[in-house]
Amino acid sequence: MWIFGYGSLTWKVDFPYCQRVVGYIKGYARRFWQASVDHRGVPGKPGRVVTLVPSEDPEEQVWGIAYKISEEDQEEVIAYLDHREKDGYHRKTVLFHPQDSSVAPWHLTIYLGPANEDGIADIIARAVGPSGSNSEYLFQLAEAMRTVGVSDSHLFNIEAKVKRILNVCSKN
Repeated sequence: MWIFGYGSLTWKVDFPYCQRVVGYIKGYARRFWQASVDHRGVPGKPGRVVTLVPSEDPEEQVWGIAYKISEEDQEEVIAYLDHREKDGYHRKTVLFHPQDSSVAPWHLTIYLGPANEDGIADIIARAVGPSGSNSEYLFQLAEAMRTVGVSDSHLFNIEAKVKRILNVCSKN
């Protein structure tokens, strides 16, 4: 079994795995269209985290990291991710394309849908939840994608907007 990480699983991997591979899946787009009331926001003031949405372009790529889970760890890892991600994912098999040379997971009840990047940035700049600030999630994800050499305009546009908001807020 392989798990494809496209958000916090690109930098916060707290489950056992036996192999890590950078690569992408096709036919999806990574968007900050999912509410987070349990990690990066709270009820009434949700943060935003990334989700995968079907792309109109079957060749569009979402880069991330796939983790191979040993057979003896699969049940434990699935139970852990079911708890960690709560309603934020469902399992789906997709074709994974390794960067150099495997296969992956996803039903969302907290899906927010398309939104203007300025509005997304405003929420991310202000939301904080039990796992930390929503901006920290954004910055960690952007850095993880830069580290593996991925360009993601939606992600990097929102990152720039949040940095501007936080810079303006810190001056006031």
